[in-house]
Amino acid sequence: MDKLKKYIYDESNRLHYTLEGDYYIPDLKLPEGKRPIGHYGRLHREYLKQEHPARYSSLVLTGELWTYLANLNEQAEERLDLVIDQMKVAEGVTEELKDQNQFEWVGRMNNIRNRAEEIIRSELIYN
Repeated sequence: MDKLKKYIYDESNRLHYTLEGDYYIPDLKLPEGKRPIGHYGRLHREYLKQEHPARYSSLVLTGELWTYLANLNEQAEERLDLVIDQMKVAEGVTEELKDQNQFEWVGRMNNIRNRAEEIIRSELIYN
């Protein structure tokens, strides 16, 4: 029996393959200059895998998943900053309060951040 080649190239789909055991595995790589998908991108990726597997598979197969998740992560972080700033103004959490009573400021900021993250999760991640 002929020995199998370690690396092959398939003209029909323009993919390179590497022999791993008895199987050829495609050599898939992320595009150069990739952006990080971050926390919210990872959360949404898991949501897509579990709740929308067809959409997830489509994004993977077209090579758009990473860009989609990176964009979503950037939107989520920008929206989170905006919501936190709005809540701080509405609830009177200021630098002056931070100087006067750090423990109260930390408690109120943690509360604001937790509520803002819940808003982001419900609006962007699990929607």
